Parts: sequence; C-alpha cells; structure tokens
Amino acid sequence: MSTPVPDDELAAHAQDHHHQDISGGWLRAATFGAMDGLVTTIALVAGVGGGGGDRQLIVLTGMAGLVAGAFSMALGEFASVGTQNEAVQQEASKERDELERHPNAEKAELVEMYREMGLTEPTAQAVAEEVHANPDLALQVHVRQELGVSLDDQPSPWTAAISSFLCFAIGGIIPLLSFLLGSSSLVLALGIGAVGLFVAGALSSRFTVRTWWGGGLRQLMFGAIAAAATYLVGMLIGVSAA
Repeated sequence: MSTPVPDDELAAHAQDHHHQDISGGWLRAATFGAMDGLVTTIALVAGVGGGGGDRQLIVLTGMAGLVAGAFSMALGEFASVGTQNEAVQQEASKERDELERHPNAEKAELVEMYREMGLTEPTAQAVAEEVHANPDLALQVHVRQELGVSLDDQPSPWTAAISSFLCFAIGGIIPLLSFLLGSSSLVLALGIGAVGLFVAGALSSRFTVRTWWGGGLRQLMFGAIAAAATYLVGMLIGVSAA
C-alpha cells in the first residue's frame, strides 16, 4: 500500500520537478553545429587574413566554408543517427528472438540485473515475473537494461540533420558579419567571432552543471587555439607564396 502524499507536497513537487527537453536528437546536433560553425569560420577567416587575403577573398572563403560545412554536418548527423537507430533495432530484434527461444534464461538474467541494482531476491523475482508477463514490456525492459537505450525514445535523423544545418549556418555567419557589412578589419571580425563563441558556450551551459562563464570561457579558448593555429599557417603560406 502506497504512502499518502500531502497535497501541498504534491503541488510543490509538480512545480519544482522540471527537466530540460534533451530528447529527440536535437541538442547534441545543435550544440555541435553552432560551435563547429563558429570555430570553423573563425579559423578560416584567421587563416586567410593571416595570409594577406583581402576582404573579398575572406568573404568568399568563409561563405564557401559555411555552405560546405553546413551540408557536411547535416548529412553526417543524418547518417550517424540513422545508423545508430538501425543498430538499435537490429539488437532489439536479436533480443526479441532470445526472449522467444529462452524465456526462462532471459527472466533469470533480468532478476540478476535487479539484484545488482540493490533489490532483494523476492522483489527482483516478482518484478521480473510481472515484466515477462507482457512480451512487449519485456523487450523494452531488456533493451533498456542491456543496451542502455529506449525503443520508444529514439532520436530523429531529420531533427538532428536540420538542427545541425541551421546552427552551423548561424554560427558560421557571425564571424563574417563585419566583412559582409563592408568592413575590412580582421581584428574586428575575430573580436565578433570571440563574442559569439563566448555567448554560445554560455548558452550551452544551461543544459549542464557548468557555470555560464565557465562554458563561455572554455569555448572561447577552443576557438582561440584554432584561430591562432590557422593564422600562423596563413602567415607562413602567405610569406612563402609571396
């Protein structure tokens, strides 16, 4: 018999018990896309600018990199998420076959899993019996326990691809804004890109335990390393070409 819960505690729990929506495959793709768009374009701008490229060449290189990167990210996400889902379905099919051919062994396996989680033998046995009374539920539970995934909550390849494409494009356009508006200052463009990196890192920290400034500084550091490396390469190649 369950313990009655006071109404005020239920109301407080309903108000406090809130989680971010991180399912569907969009969060990783969006975060990766935005960060990659920023870092890639900043690195391209720094490399071409360091090599002595003019505003027109920087814009051409940056836009070409943006379009190529956005499509590459989207296609990569679609293929990777789709492949992962297909692999899960294949493993689920194997597990379904095992449940049909060796139901008792699978039930004993589930009992052992519950015991390792801390349940007593009678409780683990009772839960396993109830789970295996429903074949569909048994399949879901075994897949979740053995593979660590949920058959009802697979990420969407389309969601991942679209999120990645849009966020890469948005991130990639930021370092080019000043050039597109007529400026020829490399320092200004890199400064705008640095602000974009910090803001993107700070926003992504909302989904983690990291502080906003910690997330921003970490991403800024990553971008600075990439920009410094490509700027050095640009300078070396530019001097050699001259």
